[in-house]
Amino acid sequence: MKFAHRTVKAYRPISQCLLAVAIFTALGDSLTAQQPSATPSGPDVQREAMHKLAFLAGHWSGPISVSRGPGEPVKLTQTEEIQYKLDGLVLLIEGTSRDSEGKSSFNALATVSFDDATHNYRFRAYNGGRYIDTELTVVTNGFSWSYDAGPAHIVNAMHLTGKGEWAETTEVTVGSNPPHRGVDMLLQHQP
Repeated sequence: MKFAHRTVKAYRPISQCLLAVAIFTALGDSLTAQQPSATPSGPDVQREAMHKLAFLAGHWSGPISVSRGPGEPVKLTQTEEIQYKLDGLVLLIEGTSRDSEGKSSFNALATVSFDDATHNYRFRAYNGGRYIDTELTVVTNGFSWSYDAGPAHIVNAMHLTGKGEWAETTEVTVGSNPPHRGVDMLLQHQP
């Protein structure tokens, strides 16, 4: 009796293991079908799309003019540090504006990535405890992005000039008023 009891006891866990394997095998196919595709072409497609922004990589610096309303615009020096991360899948951008005494007056960090499922670039920027997440439109030697902030619609547009300079403007439209130029930036690629 003791022997039979042990045999049954030993047999039970094996049958439970086999049943568990059978269930996980059956469910595995349906669970795998629900997971996003991890095909090797996904990252390759993303890297290829991100390569269109290779002209941005490096260190940029130059004058920026910020108009915050009536009166003279504020003159600052802008730097942009741009580098690829995650083997070319993400572009990391850190921008800093400094006054004539070298004091930081604006600092932002942004990432650009490409979503191969939607075929869109995503722009995520962080500043002062706030962030935006919006679509980035990539054109030859340039890009643009926009977002809404309350009643205001903000549009940023960047392009390389014939001299290879980074020219960027920001226009703000509030309601039905005409657009107001808020930022003018002209940066040179630094060695």
